Amino acid sequence: MQQHHVRVHRSDENLARTDQLAWKIAECAADPVQVSEEVTEMIINRVIDNAAVAAASLTRRPVVAARSQALAHPRSFNGVGSTVFGEQRSRRVSPEWAAWANGVAVRELDYHDTFLAAEYSHPGDNIPPVVAVAQHLATSRGLTGRDLVRGIATGYEVQIDLVKAISLHAHKIDHVAHLGPSAAAGIGTLLGLDPVTIFQAIGQALHTTTATRQSRKGEISSWKAYAPAFAGKMAVEAVDRAMRGETSPTPIYEGEDGVIAWLLDGPDAAYEVSLPEAGEAKRAILDSYTKEHSAEYQAQALIDLARKLHREHPALADPANVESIVIHTSHHTHNVIGSGANDPQKYDPTASRETLDHSIPYIFTVALQDGSWHHVDSYRPERAGRADTVALWNRVTTTEDPEWTRRYHSLDPAEKAFGGRVEIVLADGSRIVDELAVADAHPLGAKPFGRAEYINKFRRLAADVLEEGEIVRFLSAAERLPSLSAEELGELTIVAANGLLTSLPTPNGIF
Repeated sequence: MQQHHVRVHRSDENLARTDQLAWKIAECAADPVQVSEEVTEMIINRVIDNAAVAAASLTRRPVVAARSQALAHPRSFNGVGSTVFGEQRSRRVSPEWAAWANGVAVRELDYHDTFLAAEYSHPGDNIPPVVAVAQHLATSRGLTGRDLVRGIATGYEVQIDLVKAISLHAHKIDHVAHLGPSAAAGIGTLLGLDPVTIFQAIGQALHTTTATRQSRKGEISSWKAYAPAFAGKMAVEAVDRAMRGETSPTPIYEGEDGVIAWLLDGPDAAYEVSLPEAGEAKRAILDSYTKEHSAEYQAQALIDLARKLHREHPALADPANVESIVIHTSHHTHNVIGSGANDPQKYDPTASRETLDHSIPYIFTVALQDGSWHHVDSYRPERAGRADTVALWNRVTTTEDPEWTRRYHSLDPAEKAFGGRVEIVLADGSRIVDELAVADAHPLGAKPFGRAEYINKFRRLAADVLEEGEIVRFLSAAERLPSLSAEELGELTIVAANGLLTSLPTPNGIF
């Protein structure tokens, strides 16, 4: 990896284009280096993972709305169009709108892959926009599954490398500001574009995807699922404009009125961003991890710990037996999904699903009482409003532990941790203390996910919405991803069971 020193420059310093971070990313994207077999296999896993969580969300209101918007935008003239999750493969729409609809479907349940470091991310959000462009231009540009693999590898690499180096949330900027540039870079790799074009696309994508974190604060709305889809859509449009010769704000990161100076650490800020050197394989996807449970990633290990405590101490399910539960965890977990966020909504039984999946007091309580976690049942209003649950929930708090914060930010994979230590004081004054560093499904966890687990997750989540034949067909296409022909790229979608989507009320808007 090559380290790049990034700082703010005054306009009169005339920072050369080739010294700008956006150019370094563009060079990385334009590098024709091949993708390793190990990375290719993980990309297949994540394509399956995305389809799994999209299948589970096909009938949810935000996904229905986004899909109806996309269907109002038929394919454009320059390609064959892109598929939309749930619809027939022959039904094609304009690629930016496919990226939009499919991105919402993937993100709605907060159930796909994650990477956490200086910033948060769900790098699987790169897949919908890159696939949409690949499908649309497959035949006109002779694109194959191998080209798609290369584009996805770049998207993951760029987003994860940015996430390792630059914190956005510390300045209340939403994490999709790293996704716009990464998706644009991934599309650039897919299409074999030159660094100049990719550079301009990255600048435009970043400029149009910086927004505040209010979408993940307090009463969390459906925009939480829409935000990354919007970034993907903006990336497609940015690449389109750049291919037509249009330019972007420059230097987008380092300018004296740029992103770093005014949205991040300020005029005196400096970062060290590492990117692969020329000819070096893009392997960042291997640093990421998926979710076994439909909840914010920092809740994954704590759900597994709650399940363990349920098995070993079933009396904990009754609030009459519990005086208090304190979760000692990292700064991020405490302040984003814990009581340190100071969001009363995190203790509100009438809160939205989006809010509850960002409330570790709620999540830990339900997993402790039920000994399980379900992407639908665990969030039902009647489940959240149960009297014994509300009583126990209000006895759960979080606190920051410097050691867990240090481990959260550790660069040593064997030490990096996203869990915590739970200290429970019982009504009789006795104590139960237990801890878990990483989720069971994590590569270093008790039951790490491999291809079989990704397939099982897909089958489980798709069982009620896809026919068995469609499940088999999609899995076959996904596992053949690197060898798919241009005509076969349209196979990378899922078609809902007959009558499922037509039975849903479709909202009306402008389109």
